[in-house]
Amino acid sequence: TPRARPSSRSLQFSPPPASPRPQILNPSESGAEARLAATMPSAAAGPAEVALAPPAKAAALPFAGISPDLYPTEDDLPYEEEILREPFKLKGWWRYLVARAAAPFAKRAVIYERALKALPGSYKLWHAYLRERLDHVRPHPISHPAYASLNNTFERALATMHKMPRVWVLYLTSLLDQRLLTRGRRNFDRALRALPVTQHDRIWPLYLRLASLPACPVETSFRVFRRYLQFDPSHAEDFIEFLVSAERWQEAADRLASVLNDDGFRSVKGKTRHQLWLELCDILTKHADEVAGLKVDAILRGGIRKFTDEVGKLWTSLADYYVRRTLYEKARDVFEEGVSSVMTVQEFSVVFEAYTQFEQSMLAAKLEAAEEDGAAGSDEGEKGSKKNKVEKLEKELAACWLNDEDDTDLRLARFERLLDRRPELLSSVLLRQNPHNVEEWHR
Repeated sequence: TPRARPSSRSLQFSPPPASPRPQILNPSESGAEARLAATMPSAAAGPAEVALAPPAKAAALPFAGISPDLYPTEDDLPYEEEILREPFKLKGWWRYLVARAAAPFAKRAVIYERALKALPGSYKLWHAYLRERLDHVRPHPISHPAYASLNNTFERALATMHKMPRVWVLYLTSLLDQRLLTRGRRNFDRALRALPVTQHDRIWPLYLRLASLPACPVETSFRVFRRYLQFDPSHAEDFIEFLVSAERWQEAADRLASVLNDDGFRSVKGKTRHQLWLELCDILTKHADEVAGLKVDAILRGGIRKFTDEVGKLWTSLADYYVRRTLYEKARDVFEEGVSSVMTVQEFSVVFEAYTQFEQSMLAAKLEAAEEDGAAGSDEGEKGSKKNKVEKLEKELAACWLNDEDDTDLRLARFERLLDRRPELLSSVLLRQNPHNVEEWHR
């Protein structure tokens, strides 16, 4: 007989095998805590890979290698649930950070790293994170390892924030404080290449600070200032001051002369053109050997033609230039030209006083040299041979009186003659002011 088919009522189904439950840290932990444990990083993941920790490994060893102080607490669960639901929204991360404003920096750094892993293009997060890291390393010396970590964080930020000038300013200021000249110079160049020209005015003041540091090489500073003038030519005076401090007199005189030849130049330091001319005169006269390639006579005479009422200093500077070049007769000619062409009594007094000091110093130098020669001759006595005396006598006879080395009387006569001419020269100045002054003509 056929076997009877079993009825449906007699069928029994075995229940499906139960899936293994995830490991819970403690019996009181809720489902949200378990999901939070799955998102915590492993020891090798590092703070920048918090959000990518695999759940399986996190369930096994969720907090391995992390200090217990950095564990989320029960108060963190609402914020953790929110960022788990919407990890790519800034609002949840920012609310989390604001709520934990009083937490230690290490704990906030973990939150920042997790947030930036999810939102690497958030300027608000990067800026706040960098500011906190700067405040954290400020009490430490610049040799502390925290500064190296800070610089690495800035480099990671610039991967996405290279168009943000404020991030560059924070980074460059930090490099200046650390006195990293080479790294700072390279990053200044990076910033100028990355940012548009309209934002370069926020970078150049810091770059000039680097160029003005005592440890910065002179050639580097020179190139930085020269590039800055291409960006803003109105700050030529800063470049001139740097050249003077670096004792580059040739370049300083060239720049100052080009500024004075530019009729449209306006001093940002409030200096008049006459003051700039006087600065140029000081450079040309006090460093005559270094500026030998310039046409000093033409430059100073051009200034004399421009300033007809304040030329006393220019005349004395031109004469002083020839004195330093040991061209004494040329200097005397300049003094004579100066006292014969000035238009005011004040300018005449300046030039005439310098002229008298020049003649007096020449006379004193000649008298001192004569005394030294006399002392040397008395020491030698009769050691000189008769042959040398004959040769010297023949040389003096050949040169006649035009080659007389003892011109002390001539110098003294010149000095006395100059003092006697003072009333006449002063009267000439007054007559140049007013040729119709009959009283002066009678004098």
